[in-house]
Amino acid sequence: MSEPILELTGLNKSFGPVHVLHDVDFTVRAGEVTALVGDNGAGKSTLVKCVAGIHPMDSGQVFFNGERVSVTGPRDAADLGIEVVYQDLALADNLDIVQNMFLGRERGSGWLLDEAAMEKAARDTLASLSVRTVKSVRTPVSSLSGGQRQTVAIAKSVLWESKVVLLDEPTAALGVAQTRQVLDLVRRLAEQGLGVVLISHNMADVFEVADRISTLYLGRMVAEVATRDVTHSQVVELITAGRSGDLGLARPETATV
Repeated sequence: MSEPILELTGLNKSFGPVHVLHDVDFTVRAGEVTALVGDNGAGKSTLVKCVAGIHPMDSGQVFFNGERVSVTGPRDAADLGIEVVYQDLALADNLDIVQNMFLGRERGSGWLLDEAAMEKAARDTLASLSVRTVKSVRTPVSSLSGGQRQTVAIAKSVLWESKVVLLDEPTAALGVAQTRQVLDLVRRLAEQGLGVVLISHNMADVFEVADRISTLYLGRMVAEVATRDVTHSQVVELITAGRSGDLGLARPETATV
């Protein structure tokens, strides 16, 4: 088992009177894919946005590479090497792949962009991830398929020497072949030593690529288990009821008052 690269302990987050996350502990390990699963409203998106610095935490601690850190905004998360690929991908259709990958972080001096350096870096990043579905890095994003767009968004997230990548439903609305491409890419990220968090409702995807599964139920982390130690039905029970056998929340008759 690899060492934790990112740890959250005792995370609480409320929006007004609504307590969304309750004392959540969450661990991401380098070289592993951690699936974050839960029903709609379980708190997955809120947890990710707290990690990314978009939502400030009400309480809790964050450790990165074993050291306590403060994440007060997206810049803090990016400086640590935490990147998020959201479900809407946040790509500009009117720009090509290179322009999208460097959007807001362009290379150059003064008014002159170093197009050659950016194009080479984009090609090298795609090549390092064994991406073969994109013919040219100067292809406009508007002409790419859903799988190719997802690939570009993921490549963009690793371009900046990121150490943790969080993927929000990367295979949603993709066909079979495109889903295969994205799942292969997710595994390659972990094989390169990154800590990968996969948010997904697709249990087939989760069991295929995840090393560990973390389950949120009504804002509480009810289980963090190795994928090989649980079954599909157990994970579904954890998602829908918060417990499955000895896993998850204590049964009412055994819970202490």
